[in-house]
Amino acid sequence: MFMMRFDMRAPGFGAPACDLYRCAIEMVEWADDKGCAFVAVSEHHASPDGYLPSPLVLASAMAARTRHVHFVVAATLLPLHDPVRLAEDMVVLDHVSGGRVSYVIGLGYRPEEYAMFGVPMDARAAVMERKLAALLEALRGEPFEYDGRRVHVTPAPATPGGPRVAYGGGSPAAARRAARFGLDFFAQTDGDDLERAYREEAARCGREPGTCMLPDPREPVIVFVADDVDAAWDELGPHLLHDAITYAAWNEGDTRIASISRGTTVEELRAENGAHRVMSVADAVAHVRRTGLLPLHPLCGGLPPEVAWPYLRRVVTDVLPAVAAG
Repeated sequence: MFMMRFDMRAPGFGAPACDLYRCAIEMVEWADDKGCAFVAVSEHHASPDGYLPSPLVLASAMAARTRHVHFVVAATLLPLHDPVRLAEDMVVLDHVSGGRVSYVIGLGYRPEEYAMFGVPMDARAAVMERKLAALLEALRGEPFEYDGRRVHVTPAPATPGGPRVAYGGGSPAAARRAARFGLDFFAQTDGDDLERAYREEAARCGREPGTCMLPDPREPVIVFVADDVDAAWDELGPHLLHDAITYAAWNEGDTRIASISRGTTVEELRAENGAHRVMSVADAVAHVRRTGLLPLHPLCGGLPPEVAWPYLRRVVTDVLPAVAAG
């Protein structure tokens, strides 16, 4: 019925990072038996607002406090990692979670991140190809050769064949890479060229295509549910705007990504009625009945926990019972 995303941005006008991390874990534990379909955590580095750099650590803490909810690490920026070490971390988390964590591998696009890890930005596609092949091999739990050395990731994954891995991106090259490696593809845009590239490459490689997920740019990606929408925009607006402006600045000039809002003020963001939305209970009920899922970002933009909790609880106390009764 709902999902939750946490990127742990902590701008200076919001709550301290330590409070946000503690609250995120508590929120996921609270939601474990309340209809949460999955929890998504993301990865970025060197962000002034502290965007989550180590999602597997946070997912592990969350998994240890839950029994039912599934987790998606989206995206894991593989070129910035050693694939063998990452595979070990993924396998340990597979055991900690009982197989409840899956991954979307991403290339990344911020030069600051590549510079921080000493990976040449102009070689990132080749780096991805080599590391993705090694990661998928390592997750099988069998010995293999990588860069001239013997590798054997132990223990074997709890999930037979390893945790589920998909590939994400916004270009035909990304779609073709997903198909070539036999992975599902999670697109950042809804362009027909991506699905065509994915299916054509799968056919060329003699593979059955997997799932190709294309986002609908008309749908929100961050929702809060309020009794008083006007008052909620006054309270939430600066935090939603920080999220929108920062993400748009990272993708300057890219008009295709479905999850970007272009508003530069709270008023513009609200009027856009795009990726960031505040809904009434009735509108949220209608959205769930139409799409099946309410995408929540409870601590968006460093929202203080004492402000965030009532919005999250309202989904469970007001929205879900109305959906069930309808």
